[in-house]
Amino acid sequence: MSSLRTNVAIIGLGGIAQLVHLPVLSKISDVNILAVSEINKSRLNAISDKFGIEKRFVDYREMLGISEIDAVIIATPTDTHFEIIQECIKAKKHILVEKPMVRNFEEAEIIYRNVEGSNLIFMVGMNLRYRPDVMLLKSLINSGELGDLFFIKCGWFRKQSSDQNWFINKSKSGGGVIIDLGIVLIDLAMWLNNFEPVKSVSVQSFHHHTTDVEDSAVGFIRLGNSSVITFEISWALRSEAESFNFAVYGTKGSAQLNPFKAFRQIESAEIDYTPAKTLNSQSLFKKSYENELKHFIGAIKGNNPVYSTVKDSLSRMKLLKLLYESAEKNQEINYL
Repeated sequence: MSSLRTNVAIIGLGGIAQLVHLPVLSKISDVNILAVSEINKSRLNAISDKFGIEKRFVDYREMLGISEIDAVIIATPTDTHFEIIQECIKAKKHILVEKPMVRNFEEAEIIYRNVEGSNLIFMVGMNLRYRPDVMLLKSLINSGELGDLFFIKCGWFRKQSSDQNWFINKSKSGGGVIIDLGIVLIDLAMWLNNFEPVKSVSVQSFHHHTTDVEDSAVGFIRLGNSSVITFEISWALRSEAESFNFAVYGTKGSAQLNPFKAFRQIESAEIDYTPAKTLNSQSLFKKSYENELKHFIGAIKGNNPVYSTVKDSLSRMKLLKLLYESAEKNQEINYL
């Protein structure tokens, strides 16, 4: 580490960097945003001026030559991730890459091998894990309050995460709503279920408003302990308001998010774990990213372990591959 402060660089100054990374990192006392890179020069200068960042680059490779940079946040279109990650590994920079890590399992395997051979901290942005209500839910599950989980039901209906053309071009994005919304929902379900091995998957996808990628999907995942995960995701089946739901059912109790509620059944009595006050969805969104970024910096400093590792992400990308295979073949696929 070059100093007591962690020097961070950001590649890609789109919406997520402007709304989340820059405002959050600029408020963390032991973090210094040393440099940024963005191919759109007017955006590069406007955002750099706004946050008082002197070192600004159109070419991220030039930026990676700065020895003082400890860590890099990658917030660019998915098709650029593979190359940028490789360059960051060569430059020996710690990495936080926004989901999805890469476009497909084959790219993920190469990244996994390269990261495993280094001493770098590598995290994939799975911010739902860091929501305060999810962290509370995780602690209830880990302490056995809900018993053994047997059913997780989740759904997310919202508009596309990006209106840019690359986002609905499969060769650039890797897919549609499954890789956009599905991957974070399924990651959350798998994490809460302590990564129980997958037995099989079955998915039906739809292309109502898009041609190259799916805009809606319904899926069913069987796990090795006979528990199941179901998901419903869509960019198209939405009303004015975003719809996010997540519920877990265990042998002793159940819980849900949005709003957070949790109950345990003891004989004829019911224990209510629901907190008196809960954060609204906007606050939960902001807090999830704050917690995630603080966790990344903490991992670099050696204060906490890395969650959402490259190994986790490789497993998610393999599962994603099978989900797409099931949708394409219109049949249940066994996880090998």
